Formats: sequence, structure tokens, C-alpha cells
Amino acid sequence: MKKLFIFDLDGTLVNSIYDLGDAMNAVLERYGFPVFDYDTYKHLVGNGTLKLVERALPEKLRSEENIKKYHAEFSEEYNKRCVNKTKPYEHICEVLDTLRSEGIMTAVASNKPDGFVNYIVKNIFGEKDFDLIEGKKDGVPTKPAPEIIYNILGTLGVKAEEAVLIGDSDVDVMTAKNADLDCIGCEWGFRGREELENAGAKYIAEVPQDIVSICHEINRI
Repeated sequence: MKKLFIFDLDGTLVNSIYDLGDAMNAVLERYGFPVFDYDTYKHLVGNGTLKLVERALPEKLRSEENIKKYHAEFSEEYNKRCVNKTKPYEHICEVLDTLRSEGIMTAVASNKPDGFVNYIVKNIFGEKDFDLIEGKKDGVPTKPAPEIIYNILGTLGVKAEEAVLIGDSDVDVMTAKNADLDCIGCEWGFRGREELENAGAKYIAEVPQDIVSICHEINRI
């Protein structure tokens, strides 16, 4: 019996690529660096905002000092607009409501900084839609390291075999494997079905409503 569904945020619950891209491009434009279109940003995100900044900077500028500097500027820009264009994917709210009505706990596990994650989730979904919201915190490795999942499981008192991780990229699939969880890949996200299949996702949801169907299949409802 699966008691807990843990959701990735970007590309899974919300389409945030426009605000992420706009914030990063604002920094790049400020210094006359090349900017990127939104489709390119879908392949630059996924491993946290520090890694996003590193990937977006010209290669010769990717020193640790520069990454920290430009990341601070990115964070300022993103803080201004992180919920400007970011929206939940169609029907995802109904899926969350259905899971909770059936007694399933829900949580968020994101590589985005914890402050941004909590702000975005609470602004878009409200205060009570998730039992726990976890973003990147100092000293905790980012996904695909399993520590964020272990923290969620421990806080909510759930065993690994009682939880499912839901995400849109190979990072999420690898995280699930590292934490010994089943994984549902989200085809509608930033990376697409092929990446999820190649990474070995146990289940793939074509549309958000499939999450409920897979839940019923797993729990034999």
C-alpha cells in the first residue's frame, strides 16, 4: 500500500520555465552574454539553481566565485518574478485533491532553494495541499542524492516501500532508485517520455490524471 506520493516541483506540478528563463536571461543580458530560449532552458534546469547558472554562463566564466556571484543576481531576479508566469499544469490540482481524498499523503521534493519552493507552492496551491514541502537546504545534497527523500520519509513516518516519487526527468528517476522508491515519470514535463524510459521509470503518466489511475493500480483499488 502506497501512503505517500512525493512530487517534484518544476516540470511536474508547475510549468515554471518562463519565469526561470526570464530571470536568467535578465542576468545574462545585463553583462552582454548570450541568452537562451525557453526550450533550451528545459535542459538547463533540473539540478538546482546553482547548476542552472553554471550551465547558462559562458564556459570560460564558470569558476566557483563567478557562479556564486551570478547566482546571487539570478536569485534577485527570480525573486521578482517567480510566480509571474508559473502555473500549475492542467488538472494537477484535481489529481492532488483526489489523492488526498483517498487518504494519500502528498509532499514536494525539489532541487530549487527551499525558500522559493515554499513560496511558489503556497502561492499556487495554498497552505494545506501538501503534508511537507522540501527544497534545497544548505548541507543537504541535491537530487539524485536520496537525502531529501529520506528527510521526507523520516518526518512523515513513512517507509520507502510505502512511497512513490513523481517527476519529469532522469534526475527524479535516479533519485527514486537511490532512495529505493517506485517512480512515476511525467511525460508532460520538461524532458519528455524518451528520457524517462531510458532512465528506467517504472511507470509513465501521459497526463496528470494518469497518476490517479497508477495509484489505483499500485494499491489495487
